[in-house]
Amino acid sequence: MTTPPDLGAILAAPSDPIRIVPLYVPEPAPSRALDGVPPAPPPRLTYRGGHLLDSVEVFTIFWGVAWQQAPQSEILSSLTSFWPFILASPLLAQLAEYNVPGHTIGPGRHTGVVTLTKPTLRHSVSDHAIQHMLQQEIATNPAFPHPASNTLYFIYLPPGVAVVQGGGRSCQAFCGYHNAISSQIFYAVMPYPGCAGCTASLSVLDSLTSTSSHELCEAITDPVPGGSWYDDVHGEIGDICAWKTKQLGAYTIQLEWSNQANSCV
Repeated sequence: MTTPPDLGAILAAPSDPIRIVPLYVPEPAPSRALDGVPPAPPPRLTYRGGHLLDSVEVFTIFWGVAWQQAPQSEILSSLTSFWPFILASPLLAQLAEYNVPGHTIGPGRHTGVVTLTKPTLRHSVSDHAIQHMLQQEIATNPAFPHPASNTLYFIYLPPGVAVVQGGGRSCQAFCGYHNAISSQIFYAVMPYPGCAGCTASLSVLDSLTSTSSHELCEAITDPVPGGSWYDDVHGEIGDICAWKTKQLGAYTIQLEWSNQANSCV
């Protein structure tokens, strides 16, 4: 794992499970364990009995007028092509090892995309404001699907807009996260990667597809953070493998933790 687990703790008190894409930190040189300090236990996700998104239905929301202008409009187009591909790809198939009675994880589908220009965004937006926007649009905007057991709203923010969540700020403490409203509305937030800690020398598009795949797999296997497949030390399926990437088709995605392989795959 390229990021020490305690970085996730910036947004995760014991009662607040890790749910973020942490900042990229280069691999440190190997160091000798401190005398008397036991090493962290090896990663092992355990099932906590909660909901899984069996056949995830992703609806993408691009918030801000910047998404209508180049180069963001080209990134929007590329991400709109990314979603149908990734939701039918081997990435979803490898999550089948986390099936449990009553929940069989299979391919998903991309149910639509919308660009919002209102309400106007300024320099930052809170998670509370994002939840309010999402609930308001679901209630009043016919373009928005109503939440169901597999619905996952993916919200992309424009350049220059930071997200504040859990006492932390994007590009200072995290690069993305997922959450749930009343354990019924599942969503992920993707701030625009405007710092080295959220690009890891990747392009903007590759950074977004990597962090999107991270949060997609976490939202499927642990939609209410800490309630389904989770590790009390290392966090969710993507946290254990943060910033370890591979190429799948034309896209850069993140590796995810496999209990069966005991490694990132």
